[in-house]
Amino acid sequence: MTARSSLLRTVLVLVLVLTVAGCSGGKGLFKGKKNRNEGVPVGELYDRAHSQMEHGNWSTASETFGRLIAQYPYGPYAEQALMEQAYAQYKSGKHEDAISTIDRFIRTYPTHRNIAYMYYLRGLTNMARNTVFLARTFNLDTSNRDLDAPLQAYNDFNTLITRYPNSRYAADARQRMVYLRNQFARFELNTGLYYLRRGAWVSAAERATYLLETYPQSESQNDAVALLAEAYTRMGEKTLAADARRVLEQNDPQHPWLKGRWPKSPSVIKRLNPFSPDVR
Repeated sequence: MTARSSLLRTVLVLVLVLTVAGCSGGKGLFKGKKNRNEGVPVGELYDRAHSQMEHGNWSTASETFGRLIAQYPYGPYAEQALMEQAYAQYKSGKHEDAISTIDRFIRTYPTHRNIAYMYYLRGLTNMARNTVFLARTFNLDTSNRDLDAPLQAYNDFNTLITRYPNSRYAADARQRMVYLRNQFARFELNTGLYYLRRGAWVSAAERATYLLETYPQSESQNDAVALLAEAYTRMGEKTLAADARRVLEQNDPQHPWLKGRWPKSPSVIKRLNPFSPDVR
């Protein structure tokens, strides 16, 4: 027998062994690893997942809750597991998975006693995705900004306080809505500054006007008036610039723009740029 024939025979034997092992369910050396959560009683499975959460093992807990839901899709354990899986996904940073789980819960149990919590958790999850929005805003790149996540968070909290005004989560939701509203206003201000620095006076004025009309009484209101006054000054609109100055003098007489230091002073630029790390 030649060496080539011997090698071919060896290969055929190995293929035969693999085929037999597959047909017999993977016994022996080729036996697959069994999922440790498979076939575990529902109560034990829930306790295991809950313990994992208590120890901060969010991803593992999410997987265990998922196994529970797959094996026992009905009953109180499944309801509770779905809620806790959403929270574990939120804590582990799997925001898209958390949103999907929350939406599934809301569709399946629209009148559940904890439905207000699920809207609150969805708001928190969408708010957590807000860090991407803030990073893009700070970079002042107008070509790729995305407000979807923070706007959705705002809508989630609004749904909560509208439908469940007496919920234990309503007060915190209102505070978060105020925070988000200020973030939206700062976003508009930063965009206006972007235009101003590039000599787009009309666009800067339009953005400041939009901010004042859409987010009155926001934290960025006075800065928006200063931006408006500066843009009108650059355009040579003396009457409009004087009107903006008068409003700013009434509402914020100590504003840097009134001291004539803006926008030449870098420190004042930081003052008007709410996304500066120094402004918190």
